[in-house]
Amino acid sequence: MTPRDRIGACRLYLVCGARGGGASLRAFLDAALRGGVDVVQLRDKTLDDDGLVSAAETFRAAANEHGTLFILNDRPDLVAACNADGVHVGQDDLPPGEARALVGPDRIVGRSTHAPDQGAAADADPEVDYLAVGPVHATPTKPGRPAAGIDYVRWAAANVATPWFAIGGLDATTLSAVTAAGATRIVVVRAIEAAIDPEAAARTLRAGLEVPVA
Repeated sequence: MTPRDRIGACRLYLVCGARGGGASLRAFLDAALRGGVDVVQLRDKTLDDDGLVSAAETFRAAANEHGTLFILNDRPDLVAACNADGVHVGQDDLPPGEARALVGPDRIVGRSTHAPDQGAAADADPEVDYLAVGPVHATPTKPGRPAAGIDYVRWAAANVATPWFAIGGLDATTLSAVTAAGATRIVVVRAIEAAIDPEAAARTLRAGLEVPVA
């Protein structure tokens, strides 16, 4: 089974930085993955290419240990060097077709979307394996980007056939609103990365997602 075959079964997606690397990064990733994260993305704008490749070794080892997927943000050109399962590209990054040409036929290409027109375009693109739908709420990880709101989640639930993840300011206090709107998969950053107990935070979020995937 290729990574592209596996993404539809995933529910809880964590985006995080390298956190200084080393044993502390591995301990954090192990805790989050034990708690129920089944996709983890390395997103760290402070690292150069060598730094990303180095950090990716820890992400890859943790993903292998727990049987989860490892995605690289923004850099399809480094996916092979990082031994990642795929890449996530935004609206201002390489188009999915160009990303696909770099990562190959079996790896994942994910796409950020912020409105129904972008969601419809990504859903119709055969090179896109999953969509990120949001931000549901404004978030400091994307400064200046306005919230897409819960209505975009409802639109995705009614119209998108490709696997999609709600994203943006989601945590244990906001999860029920997006699941009520039809989301069965979410992406989080601070809800786990800033948690005192990452494993417990992940377990709480995962429990809130344990409804049948449409």
